[in-house]
Amino acid sequence: MPTAVIYCEGNFGQIDGKTANGLVRHSQAYRILSVIDGRLEGRDSGQVLDKVSNDIPIVEDLEAAVTREAHIPNTLIYGMAPSTGKMSPTDREIVLDAIALGMNIVSGLHEYLGDDPEISSAADAANVTIRDIRKPRPSKDMRLFDGSVSEVKAIRIAVLGTDCAIGKRTTATILARELNARGIKTVLVGTGQTGLMQGAKYGIAMDAVPPQFCCGELERVIVAASRGDDPDVILIEGQGALSHPAFCTSAFILRGSQPHGVVLQHAPKRAHRCDFPAMPMPMPQSEIALIEAFADTRVIGITLNHEAMTGTEVDRAIDSLSRDLGVPVTDALTRPEVHLSDMVLAAFPQLRPVPLAAAE
Repeated sequence: MPTAVIYCEGNFGQIDGKTANGLVRHSQAYRILSVIDGRLEGRDSGQVLDKVSNDIPIVEDLEAAVTREAHIPNTLIYGMAPSTGKMSPTDREIVLDAIALGMNIVSGLHEYLGDDPEISSAADAANVTIRDIRKPRPSKDMRLFDGSVSEVKAIRIAVLGTDCAIGKRTTATILARELNARGIKTVLVGTGQTGLMQGAKYGIAMDAVPPQFCCGELERVIVAASRGDDPDVILIEGQGALSHPAFCTSAFILRGSQPHGVVLQHAPKRAHRCDFPAMPMPMPQSEIALIEAFADTRVIGITLNHEAMTGTEVDRAIDSLSRDLGVPVTDALTRPEVHLSDMVLAAFPQLRPVPLAAAE
């Protein structure tokens, strides 16, 4: 597994640092050595995110990240997801410095570093690679939706949300792990740059695919997951929110995956959509109504993002939402993970593993 340092200056633990946040919590593709964010130098990244130490330190700069290791790390990962999708001049210098040290570059920006003359020339000279996660396949290779997803036998569940950067991928990752631990073979299909960086076996960065091909390209990877792994469940990572006017990916996810069920992620204390202070957050009730009107599916449960909430407030939100909405409610990070899988099994009891004695 290649080693990596995550660059997240000024944003770790924040909404725009969601790529770094996700990689620190879970990475199958890279062994994360440290996070660069001078504001939080010396702190443990796990403590910053979840109040649980993970022994991945936060360091001041690239020099500190490199000198603390016996060998120069393999990779620098650009760990931010700015709303502009582009680097700052300071970020560019960090990337060039890492290339000069012989480090490969992984980026999830809409600005493709491999197409940048200065950066690509430097990478060629240093004999390192640039991996632009969001860069889609050539349009000649893309495919349109053809309905083949209907032939997939696995139960398909989309993890959607009431906003962007609200924890959909984290919840989906934990749910996939828990279902597999219970003997229910589950594959998570990534739909954004962070999930692909984490090592999702199947997926596409949907917000970089031309709209004409979004549904077909998602259908393609779902069918590939079905044929390649023959899972019981396919989870589809959500993007944005169906009700959010700045994003259309949720619509493509619902159309392309044709999910049997939806888990909805919500942040009760978030007052407005992130990056849109004049746009109030919707209530779960309205998002559920919109999802179920838009697609032939049903919301099977609510999961919470506990930002700015105390433990007591989380308990109250779980009780009130489950009572008002009539579906299970939990928090993937602060409540037992079994609650997530129970939510799925309550909706799809046919997935319950057959006891050995009964099978015999």
